[in-house]
Amino acid sequence: MEEIKKIGEMFRTKREEMHLSLKEVENATSIRQMYLQAIEEGKISQFLSAVYSMGFIKQYASFLGYDAEKLVRENPSAFKMRMEKQEFAYGIGTLEKRGGGSGAHHPRWRPNLLWGLASMFVILFIWYIAKFFKIL
Repeated sequence: MEEIKKIGEMFRTKREEMHLSLKEVENATSIRQMYLQAIEEGKISQFLSAVYSMGFIKQYASFLGYDAEKLVRENPSAFKMRMEKQEFAYGIGTLEKRGGGSGAHHPRWRPNLLWGLASMFVILFIWYIAKFFKIL
């Protein structure tokens, strides 16, 4: 992890040379200050998954004027993606059933029935108006 710390120090030095605060970089890149600081300290992997870490580092590198792809090629161990254990599993019965906020069960057909009744009311109303004004 020494390579990632060196990259972070390089980023901090470049940012300071550009006379930019972390807040200014945050506004320009939309990367939160805490993640920018973690990148500069070489501790980004403690806060984010490997995919986000790599993406933020590349984006920050590009913002500072570095060639992000060249940086990855020259520091392969710093960008080595670690395998992460996922907290979820796919399979039957893993999907949660959606319901109302209060726990009440709302049948799926109810909105369709309401739209159908509303449509019928509008059609009958238009027919009645057309008959009343002798359009039909």
